[in-house]
Amino acid sequence: MRLGLDLAPERADRLIDYLELLARWNRAYNLTAVRDPEAMVTRHLLDSLAVLPHLPACPRLLDIGSGPGIPGMILGVCRPDSEVTLVDSNLKMTRFAATARRELRLANVSVCRERVEQLDPVARFDCLISRAFASLADFVRLGAPLLADGGRMYAMKGRLNDDEIAALPEGFVVSRRHALDVPDLDAERHLLVVERAGPA
Repeated sequence: MRLGLDLAPERADRLIDYLELLARWNRAYNLTAVRDPEAMVTRHLLDSLAVLPHLPACPRLLDIGSGPGIPGMILGVCRPDSEVTLVDSNLKMTRFAATARRELRLANVSVCRERVEQLDPVARFDCLISRAFASLADFVRLGAPLLADGGRMYAMKGRLNDDEIAALPEGFVVSRRHALDVPDLDAERHLLVVERAGPA
């Protein structure tokens, strides 16, 4: 497999079940602009799986602006040892995500309908991830209060914008840039890793 992943059969089956459920709900509730189930495999499933080789062990992972659970639900299937929290303020998105969590029997995933800035800052996460949520600066600004000491933030992006990176809040740096190779996707994909800047 071009992504270099070796998924156990039961996890692969759960991922397919998730996409089938998403396609079924999407016909009624318009959860994603991607309508074709085959396109969902590429644009949602493989796009999310492409970050896994660059994602370390994350005891507590927060997916900000998760929508219907992308990438958090997919990562939760693949990383059963991680506690994964999906946060989104949209009711229909979180209703779907909660249903998917229940039907897929993902005890390590929780769904929170809330604006990220209203989450309890006492809850700290080792990894924060977002996909098409906001600008890089806003993702870092809103996520920083929830980041554990030594934690990292992971921004899934298309084409890189140097101006967006330059606008990062003071005290944070992009420590790594990963170009992602998503099978059958004719578009750029990148993963930016953001950390607190060390002492000068």
